[in-house]
Amino acid sequence: MGHYLTELDLSATQTDALLTFAAALKAERARGVLRTDLAGRSVALYFEKPSVRTRVSFTVGVRELGGDVVELSGGTTKVGKGEHPEDFARVLGRYAHAIVARVFEQQMLEDLARAAGVPVVNALSDILHPCQALADALTIRERKGSIEGLRFVFVGEGNNVAASTGTLLCALGAQVWVASPRGYGLPDWVRKRCHGLPGELHSVESVQGAVEGADVLYTDTWISMGREAEAEARRRIFADFRIDSALLAAAPDAIVMHCLPAVRGEEIDTDVMQSERSAIWDQAENRLHVQKALLLRLLAPSAVP
Repeated sequence: MGHYLTELDLSATQTDALLTFAAALKAERARGVLRTDLAGRSVALYFEKPSVRTRVSFTVGVRELGGDVVELSGGTTKVGKGEHPEDFARVLGRYAHAIVARVFEQQMLEDLARAAGVPVVNALSDILHPCQALADALTIRERKGSIEGLRFVFVGEGNNVAASTGTLLCALGAQVWVASPRGYGLPDWVRKRCHGLPGELHSVESVQGAVEGADVLYTDTWISMGREAEAEARRRIFADFRIDSALLAAAPDAIVMHCLPAVRGEEIDTDVMQSERSAIWDQAENRLHVQKALLLRLLAPSAVP
């Protein structure tokens, strides 16, 4: 039994194979192929945070593989309000064949994985978002053909998406640049875990120094969940860290990515989102395909080539 709690839980070779399998699943779906690999299996979805893409992509994905889902949330359970996470996990592991959890603290995922007795998937924590990283990698492969040697530029806060996608792309041989205002860059632990990976990670405080020659420009909201009280201050601090037509012109070969939801006119302009160079909608769709591939690897490995 394995878990997927971080983007480094699979080796680069395993990740590459998973992305290839996800692309095959995407092609199958386009042809109307129906799968029943998870028939008789149930997946528990646990959400401490609001969700649209994660909730829908995992629910649809499990059902397209012939399985079923049961959804739980912090508001409908007593986890952390009288029930220990490990007790919660032990019970879920007796009912469901896997647990997908979108939580605040990474430690919550560790607690679930330690006690559940079934695979646990990180659908987002405050510090990591490995399923998003898989979707991002698949999208880049589709648009650029290869990840190794590619110049990936993330513009904005060094948050959980920057950490996971940046780390995964480093593991796959990319040159990763994260441009953030001073004090909002990648934490030291992210830079340390990328040390020794095939690619390189650069954390800088200027967008202009990073964008030249970029193959991918990526951004995320300036105001993440839980940071709403800082909204006005953040808008001032991040004003120069946005993807608009001028920045796009400085990287003529770059595609544009955003993990969504986006605040149009802040971190990204509407015309950029809707331009031919935008890969945002493919990126969102690819959450479905990589997660199906991941669930099959964890729950029905015989179905994986």
